Amino acid sequence: MHVASSGHWPGTRPLLALRHAKREFDTGAVGRWSDETPFPVPVERAIAYAKATNDPFAAHLDGTLAPPVFAVVPTLPALAQVTLAAVPEALAMRILHGEQDFRLHRPIVPGETLKVRAKVVGIHGKSSGVIVTSLAETRDADDQPVNEQYFSGFFRGGESPLQLGETAPGHTFDEAFRNRLADFNVEQKFDLDQTFRYAEPAGDPMPIHLDDEFAKKMGLPGIIMHGLCTMAFTSHAVLSAVASEHPERLKRLAVRFSAPGRPGQVMTTSMWRTTDGVTFESVNDEGQVLIKDGLAEIEGA
Repeated sequence: MHVASSGHWPGTRPLLALRHAKREFDTGAVGRWSDETPFPVPVERAIAYAKATNDPFAAHLDGTLAPPVFAVVPTLPALAQVTLAAVPEALAMRILHGEQDFRLHRPIVPGETLKVRAKVVGIHGKSSGVIVTSLAETRDADDQPVNEQYFSGFFRGGESPLQLGETAPGHTFDEAFRNRLADFNVEQKFDLDQTFRYAEPAGDPMPIHLDDEFAKKMGLPGIIMHGLCTMAFTSHAVLSAVASEHPERLKRLAVRFSAPGRPGQVMTTSMWRTTDGVTFESVNDEGQVLIKDGLAEIEGA
């Protein structure tokens, strides 16, 4: 699983300051929507996000459409708020980003104003911690759906007997695919300054991505890639292989974060065709799996 936070999630300092030091998971949070908040999408920010993730598609680089993984940017504050509000304060900073699953009805169009809300949909205790699954919903000014996304946070060391609500929809890799060669393999290199370029347009300035000394104090080998930046790279790999002329055809992108990438590494994404897209896995040049259980659904695939 990918480290999501060491320090405060973006936009959550007031929330953490106001919370009581509760000891149990808040079951009342399950199913409770946050207030709906507007999010104007600046053209410049969408373009900066595309450039920060080495996006190869002209429609993203010129601001015609926002990249698919940019969908997390409007929702990040709401997802952080509802997820952490359900968690005992002692566990709040022990979160790992386990999974992310985007359902894309249409691309975000820079310049439009979106409406965002989020809720916790499930709390499930495991032997080594607790999984809190949250859902964010993004709609446009006409109240039409733009995207939904599931965020799964794993809280290390948490103890709870709860098996409440729902888990994120499945996207498990079919091991039978290993019996044949991948249909596509795409190599991509993370730039040495990748995390510094990504932090601002993504709204994620966590020090584990920007401060080498801090990252090492957190038990990491040094600065690590943002998980969602790595996910954006996989979207490029998939779309370049099967929909290079029409990136807007991507309708679902789901991954399980296995390990964090490092700036300067080369990542290889291996893809196998399915009936409606591809399933994939991404490995760095040291043989470490970064992304597991990858699934991309492509319209017209």
